[in-house]
Amino acid sequence: MPGPLRRHLLSIDDLGFEEMHGIVRRGAEYAAGRREDARPLHDAVVGVLFRKTSTRTRTAFSAGALRLGGRLITYGPGDLQENTGETAEDTAAVLSRMLDVLVARTAGGEAELRAFAAQRRMAVVNAMSAAEHPTQALADLTTLLRRFGRIDGLRVLYLGEGNNTASALALALSRYPGTELHLRTPRGYGVEQYYLDRAAEYAAAGGALVTQRHDPADLPEADVIYTTRWQTTGTTKADPDWRRAFEPFRVDKAVMETSPGALFMHDLPAHRGDEVTAEVLDGPASIAFEQAENKYHSARAVLEWCVGGTSAGEGDA
Repeated sequence: MPGPLRRHLLSIDDLGFEEMHGIVRRGAEYAAGRREDARPLHDAVVGVLFRKTSTRTRTAFSAGALRLGGRLITYGPGDLQENTGETAEDTAAVLSRMLDVLVARTAGGEAELRAFAAQRRMAVVNAMSAAEHPTQALADLTTLLRRFGRIDGLRVLYLGEGNNTASALALALSRYPGTELHLRTPRGYGVEQYYLDRAAEYAAAGGALVTQRHDPADLPEADVIYTTRWQTTGTTKADPDWRRAFEPFRVDKAVMETSPGALFMHDLPAHRGDEVTAEVLDGPASIAFEQAENKYHSARAVLEWCVGGTSAGEGDA
């Protein structure tokens, strides 16, 4: 193992720009097969705690840890003594004496993850909380970098719920000069103001633009059109008639035609006929499944960074 340093990834907001883009570049390197012999997790033990369902994120981090030389211990929603009243702090104090990294999807608040991270022995990765999905944003940036060769100046149109994916995307894209992120969300289902404010600060400092509107008309031209499932994992909507508010935000052929040549992204799982039509998701502009594969490459970069990998996040190409 490369020394005792352990770094937590709980929010995109926790990363400096060079750290964030270093992880993105490293993910692209893994995707290109340039680091197939890397074993930065040699003999490391990685705990994988998922209280909510997962196909891509759980597999990406599990396969990524194994490919980097690590070993896995997996936990389901009923496996830890937190279920019998043990505190998150006590749980972390024990796990940190046995694990090198804990990858956790709670789909709850961030407080538990912060409690897990209140020690320095074990790195903690937020594999999705209710408010933010930082590893999804890093995979998305990796996808953009691979497809366009750059992130600066790209225009992204996001339609649908302002969920944890949208929050992380706003924090990430707003750091790149000249980027535009246009959020079009149903009224009452927008990105939380905290994330909009933080993204606005980053955008102002670097010449980016982040906007949120609740009207799906007059869509701006974009390089990428992005959506997510309408019913976020682990959440429910109080309004029984919520679908009526979401239907105007469906990505269909007409939406794609507002941006000729645009690519389509989706963090998956997808519900064809809800947030996106089958014609778009399975069409030639869709890179959704390439995006899913990049989650695996990005996960390897995240794990390398968490255990103190010196090459990720230090400005190398």
